[in-house]
Amino acid sequence: MNTRKFVLYDDSDDGGKDSPAHGASLEKYQSELNSAQFEAVTTTDGALLVVAGAGTGKTKTLTYRVGYLIESGVPASDILLLTFTRRAAQEMLARAAAICDSRCSQIQGGTFHAFAHKLLRLHASQIGLAENFTVLDQADAEETLDIVRTALGFNKKEKRFPKKRTLATVISTSRNKQLPIELVVEAQYPHFLSFAEEIEFLAKKYREYKRANALLDFDDLLTELRDLFLNFPELGHQISSSLRYVMVDEYQDTNLVQAELVAHFSAVHKNVMAVGDDAQSIYAFRGANYRNILDFPNQFPECKLIKLEENYRSTPEILSLTNFVINRAKEKFTKTLFSRKPEGELPAIVSAPDERFQTRFIAQRILELREEGVPLREIAVLMRNGRDSYALELELRKRNIPFVKFGGQKVVEAAHIKDFLAYLKLIYNPRDVISWNRVLQLLEGVGPKTAKQVIEWVKDSGSPYEIGGVKMSAKYAASLKNLGDLLGSLSSGKKSLGETAAAVMNYYLPLMHEKYYEDFPKREKDLENFLNIIANYQNLETLLAELALDPIELTAIETEPAKPDEQPMTLSTIHSAKGLEWRTVFLINMLDGVLPSKYAVDDAASLDEELRLLYVAMTRAKSLLYVCYPIVCTQRGFEDYMSNPSRFLQKLPDALYERILLVQEKRKSPPQLSGKAKPQLQKKASGGKNENFNDDNLPF
Repeated sequence: MNTRKFVLYDDSDDGGKDSPAHGASLEKYQSELNSAQFEAVTTTDGALLVVAGAGTGKTKTLTYRVGYLIESGVPASDILLLTFTRRAAQEMLARAAAICDSRCSQIQGGTFHAFAHKLLRLHASQIGLAENFTVLDQADAEETLDIVRTALGFNKKEKRFPKKRTLATVISTSRNKQLPIELVVEAQYPHFLSFAEEIEFLAKKYREYKRANALLDFDDLLTELRDLFLNFPELGHQISSSLRYVMVDEYQDTNLVQAELVAHFSAVHKNVMAVGDDAQSIYAFRGANYRNILDFPNQFPECKLIKLEENYRSTPEILSLTNFVINRAKEKFTKTLFSRKPEGELPAIVSAPDERFQTRFIAQRILELREEGVPLREIAVLMRNGRDSYALELELRKRNIPFVKFGGQKVVEAAHIKDFLAYLKLIYNPRDVISWNRVLQLLEGVGPKTAKQVIEWVKDSGSPYEIGGVKMSAKYAASLKNLGDLLGSLSSGKKSLGETAAAVMNYYLPLMHEKYYEDFPKREKDLENFLNIIANYQNLETLLAELALDPIELTAIETEPAKPDEQPMTLSTIHSAKGLEWRTVFLINMLDGVLPSKYAVDDAASLDEELRLLYVAMTRAKSLLYVCYPIVCTQRGFEDYMSNPSRFLQKLPDALYERILLVQEKRKSPPQLSGKAKPQLQKKASGGKNENFNDDNLPF
């Protein structure tokens, strides 16, 4: 007999739980929000898509909607708020609490992966997962693939077989984009197409290996939850029933599996709000599908569409340029951003004679801006690729200009941190073979062959920490016993997380000293900083999960201001700068082949994404925007060559920008941070002729 659940709402006087429209004071929201924001906040029933242009108060709108729902009587635990970073979720909840009260702390959500992790951990036994499963970060997932690759003998093929990183990319892309592996290989790695069948087989064995060893990678968190809804409908219905209001931030960055999950989360109550900007969809390389936001109105019938177009960040001049740029996109929600801010300077296009001139201009202009009262922390240089700033970094150091660079290494990617975490992972999950392999090879004399023998013993043993009993050479016996004793004693749970970490630290330091002797002091300082991070966590499970799901930037714990009262300026890739803003932004190396990438110029969809990337970069600027490129470029091993300015800068209306002409004057030494820099640049209206350099063929 079929059984169906019917949801009964509590009609008691609880502040309007079933219909939140009458519980909150509308005057407060009307006074704080513009008309479009207010409409988005107070539209609570059914499906809603909010297309929020850059700088239009997207976060404020989401925050106030959370506050509006709670003040209207909706229990906070009935609200699901999904974001793409833990920091964004925490910021929204803190701001929402300021609007209403601490009930906001009961809201469900966080990142997609973190919420999936929470649900899988909660229902693991019901869906056949090990309750103490380990979440693999990117590097550990690649190591696991390498183990499977070696076990299958693919490392000994006569013809070169793809390595672990390529395999990880292929398999992840296949899952996130829901494409056959053969198509992914054909599109991204055609030279490996002959191995498509073997890669498919390897992916199958990789899945089996993870399941057998209680391991989940990032993609598994999403697909396992999706499969929960598909294979356990009653359990899925129970989860959906508890989520009366679903809100998703940055919807343009979702992949196909995440879009499916949003549909499952909102399947019972149908109250789903997606907020995003199709013009800022720039993560296709991670599996994001910009069609998710474009197709949202079709996926959810009777969906209401609201556009946020009033910009609170940039000057009208910057918006005029960015509106023109993004309107060239083939597929989009048409919108026109506007600002009530006072008029400012036109965006500037700087064509430097060569890369050295570009670098010198930026460094000198930064010093001038600082003397004019612009704090260094309000200045950023953005680039397509992290390597594009190497020459500039040298110039900034020469002039004593402090900076921090983003788009670099994560804390958990540093070798010594990975070593340290491996011990903690084994304390939590003794079947984590990747961590066993890592810690065993830290022991003197233990190589891959010996480590593999110990791991095979551990897998078959009922007492995995008693590795001192493994039949091995006597030279390993003492070190194996010490390692086993340490892990066994710490796995009892009698010590706090801080005490556990300290014990691991004491054990690991001598090993680290031997392995990383040349820069041991720096790595030890990193570990000390890392112990401070660990002090913020209550238990090992939460620590490991959050570090895997939301790694901390290494620069975030290494960077210190040059002076106590002066924070550094920022260097960042455009992808890492999304969501941030600065008073002054320099965009460097605006060349064809760089932006747009040479790999995108033959594909319309990829070219549109590159255009969106430029739009994201330009809309980071609040007051001043400088778009720079060198006329002559240098490539090692080749003669200097004439560059081609980005095609995105061609045929810009003269009224939208001005040109800056670089005029060189001799000076004994370049200005530094401590000195005052005299202005050395001249501005000319767009279309004016530059008599210093022969650029008659340039599009400006």
